[in-house]
Amino acid sequence: MKFIVSSSVLLKNLQSISGVLNSSNTLPILDNFLFEINKNRLQISGSDLETTMSTSLELEKADKGGSVAIPAKLLLDILKSLPDHPITFNINAETFGIEISSDYGKYKLSGQNGNEFPKNPKIDGASKLSIPAHVINRAIGKTIFATGNDELRPVMSGVFFQLSEDALTFVATDAHKLVRYKRTDAKAPKAASFILPKKPLNLLKNTLALLVSDVEIEYNETNASFTFDNTNLICRLIEGKYPNYDAVIPKSNPNKLTVDRSSLLNSIKRVSIFSNKTTHQVRLKISGSELNLSAEDLDFANEATERLTCQFTGEDMEIGFNSKFLIEMLANLESENVMIEMSAPNRAGILLPVEKIEDGEEILMLVMPVMLNT
Repeated sequence: MKFIVSSSVLLKNLQSISGVLNSSNTLPILDNFLFEINKNRLQISGSDLETTMSTSLELEKADKGGSVAIPAKLLLDILKSLPDHPITFNINAETFGIEISSDYGKYKLSGQNGNEFPKNPKIDGASKLSIPAHVINRAIGKTIFATGNDELRPVMSGVFFQLSEDALTFVATDAHKLVRYKRTDAKAPKAASFILPKKPLNLLKNTLALLVSDVEIEYNETNASFTFDNTNLICRLIEGKYPNYDAVIPKSNPNKLTVDRSSLLNSIKRVSIFSNKTTHQVRLKISGSELNLSAEDLDFANEATERLTCQFTGEDMEIGFNSKFLIEMLANLESENVMIEMSAPNRAGILLPVEKIEDGEEILMLVMPVMLNT
C-alpha cells in the first residue's frame, strides 16, 4: 500500500481530530489513527470508544486500497517538524511496517492491523436534522460552562438538546447554576431530546468555530452523529432523564435590577478577591438606584465594598451569590447591560441580556443564592 500526500494537509486533518484521543487507553490500538484508503480517498479516524472522529481527504496518488493503524503521537510529531512538501507512505500489508519518505530522509515506524480498530456504531432508525454550524457552536459556547462534574449525576455532566418544531433549546445545569439557550430561528422536523457528553461538545466547539456551512445531525436513543465539511463525529449519548429544569426557574420576579454588564463583572472580580475562599460569597445590596457590592473573609479580617449606579424596580433587598458563578455568567453574556430578576434572598436570581445580540436567540441564566451571614 503506497500513497503520496502533502505533509501540511495531512497534519491539518490529523490535528482536527486528534482531540478525541486519550492520553492513556485501555486498548493499545486506540493510541493510533486508523488510515483507510479507498481509490484516491484517505479516511483517518481516531477514537476513545465513546467518541469517534474521522476526516477524509483526496490523495495526490495512491496505488491500492487498504487500512492500517499508525501511532498517533509519533506521526503528529514528525509531521509538525516537516515543512510543507509531498511525502510518500509505503505500508507493508503483511507486517504493517510503515516507511515515510520525505525530501529530508526516511522514517520507519510500526503500525498495526487496521481491522483491529473499533468499528463505528451504526445509528439505526436515526432521526435527521440540519442546523447552521454557527448556531450549534454558539449554543455549546453559551451552555457548556454550566455543566456539572458530579459522577453520581451523569445526566448533569452534558448539555440537554431539546428539539421541537418551534425552536431548539439547549440546557446545562450543575444544580447551582443553570443556562437555557434557545433558538427560535432553528427547528426540528419532530420533537426529540438527548444529552450530549462534555468531550464531544468541546470537540464540536473547537472545530465548528470557523465553519459557515450546515451541520447534519443524526441521532437515536443511544448515539448521535455530527457531519460537517469532510468531518464526522459520532458519540454515545448520556443515558437517563434530564431534570425538569423549567420547574426551578421562578416565574414571578418583581425585583428587577438593570446594570452595565462589564462594570458589574469587573466590580465582582475585584470585590471577590476579599471573599471567603470556601463560599466565594459576594453580597448585593440594592437600594433605589444604588447597588452596593461587598465581600468579607472573617477568618482573615479581609473585606471590600464597591458601589455602582443601576436601575431598580421593586423592594430594597440584600442577596448573596457565589462570585465565581456570577463571573462565569456575566463573562458569557455579550450585551452592554444585564438584568437580574429576583423575588427573595432565598430564591434563585435570573440573569438576562438587555440587548439582543442575534435575532432568534434567547438566553436565560439562573444562579442559586448563598445564604447571607447576618
